[in-house]
Order: sequence, then C-alpha cells, then structure tokens
Amino acid sequence: MTPSFETAAKSIEWPRPVLDVVRALDAAGVGVLAVGGAVRDGLLGRATDDWDLATASRPQAVAAALESPKDVDLRLGAVHLELPDGIDLTVTTFRSEAEYLDRRHPSRVEFVDDLAVDARRRDFTVNALYLTPAGGLVDPAGGLADLAEQRLRCIGPAAQRFEEDVLRLLRAVRFAAAYDFAIEEGTWRAMQATAPLLAALSPARAYDELTRAFIGQGRGRALRLLVESGLAAAVLPEAAAMTGVPQPPEYHPEGDVLTHVALVLDAVADGDPVQAWAAVLHDIGKPPTFEVAADRIRFHGHDTLSAEMADVVLRRLHAPRELRESVVEICRDHIKFAGVMQMRPARRERWMRSPRFPAHLAFHRADCVGSHGKLDVWAQAQALWQALPPEGPAPLCSGRDVIALGVPPGPRVGRLLRAVQEEVEKLDSADRAVALQILQRLVRSRYGD
Repeated sequence: MTPSFETAAKSIEWPRPVLDVVRALDAAGVGVLAVGGAVRDGLLGRATDDWDLATASRPQAVAAALESPKDVDLRLGAVHLELPDGIDLTVTTFRSEAEYLDRRHPSRVEFVDDLAVDARRRDFTVNALYLTPAGGLVDPAGGLADLAEQRLRCIGPAAQRFEEDVLRLLRAVRFAAAYDFAIEEGTWRAMQATAPLLAALSPARAYDELTRAFIGQGRGRALRLLVESGLAAAVLPEAAAMTGVPQPPEYHPEGDVLTHVALVLDAVADGDPVQAWAAVLHDIGKPPTFEVAADRIRFHGHDTLSAEMADVVLRRLHAPRELRESVVEICRDHIKFAGVMQMRPARRERWMRSPRFPAHLAFHRADCVGSHGKLDVWAQAQALWQALPPEGPAPLCSGRDVIALGVPPGPRVGRLLRAVQEEVEKLDSADRAVALQILQRLVRSRYGD
C-alpha cells in the first residue's frame, strides 16, 4: 500500500449518521467495515454519499442491534436503513454466491466469515476495497494497484462476471468514464464478447444506468465507450448508427455525427437528464437522412425524424413521460434557432414564453459548443428572451369568443385559439377584428353547418 493511500484512508470522513450505526453495531458485538463506493471515492479525494457496510455477522444479529431498519433481506443478508441527511445505508453479511440464472441475481447465497471470499463476488477490484472505522484498508483483490494506475479491472474471469450480471457491462462504461480509468485489456475483450447479452437487461434498468452515465463526469466518453465496446448495438443501436456518418465540415469541423453528439453531451450541464438525453438523441435522424447534395452534405428533415426516433427510443427504455416529452420537443426544434432572428416577432415571443424555452436555449448553446463553437445566435436569443416583459400581450380573442360562435366548451376551444394565434403570427399586423374574422372562418370550416 502506498503511503498516500494510507494517509487518504485515515482522512476519509465518515458521516455522523453512518458512525452512529457503526457504534450501535459495535456495542452489540457486530463489527463492520465500509466497502465499495465510499472507500474508492474517499481514496481519490472525492465527496461521496455512496456508503455501504459489510460484516461477518449474520443479518439477524445486525437487524437486532438497530432501531427500525427499513428492510431486512434474510436471503441476501442485507439490512437497509434510511438515515438522516438522505443517506441510504445497507449492511451486508459476507457471502458467496451461486450461479446467476437470470443474468442479474444469484440463485443462492451462502454466508461466510472470510472477507476475501466476499470480495470475489464483487464486480471490479476498485469496488472491493474495505475500510475499518479506524482507517485501516483491506485490499483482497488488488484494487489499490488498479486505483493507483487508474485502471478498471474485473475481479476474476471478466467474461464470467459479465455473464453473471449483465448490468456490470454498463457499470464498466460508467465507472471508466466517470473516473477517467483505462479499461484493462482482458476486461475490455470480455465486454466486447458478452455485449449481446445486454439484451437480457430490463429496459427500465438499462435506462437508469445509461442516465447515470450520461449525466455524470466523462459522459461524452461514456457514449463513445458504449459504441466502441459493442454495447450500444444491444441497448442503443441508434447511437451506434451515428458512427462514421460524415457532416459538412463548414458547419461541423469536429467530425462525424457521433463525435459531434459526444461533444454536445460533454457540453450540457452536469446532472440534467433532459439535456443529456437530448444530446444523445438530437441527431439520431441524421444517418437515415444523409445525402450528398450538389452543394454539400445535407440531412433534410433530420430534426423531425430525430424527434420521432427519440420518442421510440425513450418509450422502449420506459423513460418517464415528462422527460420523454421534453427531449422529443428539444430534438424537434433544435435547428429552429437557425432562423430565430428572422422569425416574426409575435411567433418568436410565443416560443420564448413557452415553459420549455430555457431548456431549448441551454441545449442550443451546447449544440454550438459541440460543433462550430459560434455563440452569437445563442447570445442574441438569450438577450431577447431576458428582455421580454413579465407579461405577454393580451390575446386578441378568448375562449368566450369561441363559445359565442357555438363551439361547446372543451379541448376544441383551445385548439381553435392556437390555430388563430398561428395565423395571426403570419401577418405583418393584426388587431382584434382581424383575429375574430380568422376565428369565424376556422369555426365555419371545421365545425360549420
């Protein structure tokens, strides 16, 4: 062990609620060690809330020593607690595991007293580091050497680890990207060989893990690793299809579509799933619309197709509806900024007053940063948006006007008002009389005698 790791281990700050649990267990004769994320991150000097404890004691003894655990899983030997400060803590008994019949969960576990046996069931060496409350490190799998070399390596046969639990394939991408680790050669080959097995992972679980990768540090690299390893072909083939698709260099000097998308992903805000998924999906319509025209490479209609494909992808992954709708809207409108300064003022203002416009504006900036780097249009649009008065102009006609024409209350009223607004925005000028004429014509044409 290097002296720097020894020093770092002793300086890791255990949260007070976790220390309270440790003391309660110690008083009952249950000794514990921290394991996994808290140890890894602490040794790297990173803040973390990823605390888990491991013990040789059986789960019944752990549960008996604690007040009101959230859940006790006697089969897996895991006692879950909800602690102050939003900490979710799990205390797990050392165990060995039998075969994973569903490629996610062990069919049987056996409790053991040997920490080294417990370490062998874990995924990567850097996640199998144990820390005593006094600051002593235990490294049964060689994780410290890999941590020092910034290397991600499976414990034991890599293919076997991935075959047991296919989620580990996506975790490998996320950890390598987030910590800027190189993936050890044998682990990388095993990822490529077992990539097709990822199809067995539930869509919702895949969505969760992909989202964690796409909102964290190194997220652009995470996307590239996903494609290069072959994992994207199994879980996100639309991303894989962007590889090698050329773009017009005068607008995209950075290179092909995947390179652009990865750079945009790096440029969006940390921790924002909507912006992250918009980055990943906003140009998935480019490969099918690729065309070498007389003047340059073009992608006619790729914005509309990207939105349609994004909707399909996010439905397939069981993404939350609000996120899906926001991402689809950003994909559909992301090239709208090319003509924002030429829009009729009324139409532009309506767009800028929409609830999702801030997300559109933020994404446009990232889209520019990930390509030509010019932010003049973004700056102009932001200035116009910020200069809008608190209240928009009063509508030229209202729901009462629609109902007065014989249209019953309901969704049709809103649709008619939106249609009137769209026509008004096409005119150089309009007043209430003009708007009412348009409304009367629309009512006659749609709901006439």
